[in-house]
Amino acid sequence: MNRQERVVHPIEEESFRRLRARVDTSHLAPLTRAVVERVVHSAADVAYVTDVVCDEATLATAHGALHEGAPVVADVEMVAAGITRRTAVCRLKEAVPGPGLTRSAHAVRLAYEQVGPGAIWVIGCAPTALEELLLLDAAPALVIGLPVGFVGAVESKAALRGSGLPSVSNISEKGGSAVAAAALNALLYHPYDPPHHQLAKENA
Repeated sequence: MNRQERVVHPIEEESFRRLRARVDTSHLAPLTRAVVERVVHSAADVAYVTDVVCDEATLATAHGALHEGAPVVADVEMVAAGITRRTAVCRLKEAVPGPGLTRSAHAVRLAYEQVGPGAIWVIGCAPTALEELLLLDAAPALVIGLPVGFVGAVESKAALRGSGLPSVSNISEKGGSAVAAAALNALLYHPYDPPHHQLAKENA
């Protein structure tokens, strides 16, 4: 995987400075803070600080899986386009709706057939995509479930949290492609020390 240090543009640096001047995130654990801040930054909405639901231990496991090569799946092309440094699988173009099955739900089925268990799923548009994923025995490394909308979004995200799957979600109707991609990018950008590097340090 690409371990090259990311160069942060001065505009982004200033954006995060202003964000932290508006709301205190210093109490959050490192990965949680990274995810929450990047979601806030992507939407210019500080209310996400109390709206996002995630767990540091879950994020740490997913962070390792991501940097060790776990496949990434996006529900729509806009989510895939927002993810940097990695190519995300998105099967929406090939998907077709059917009785009781939306196009987004069918795309999830197609993607799971392609990637199998252990993937990181990034859902930022369709609640039905998240609902379909919960019906599969997908054994994901992480589900970033941040679909947006007044119909089904809150319920699908509550079902995700209730499923026990490792997840990032939010409580309200808010969400969308930009915030879902931002949550994944936070994990991509956060420094990663591979286990074999850590062992080498300890044994040095």
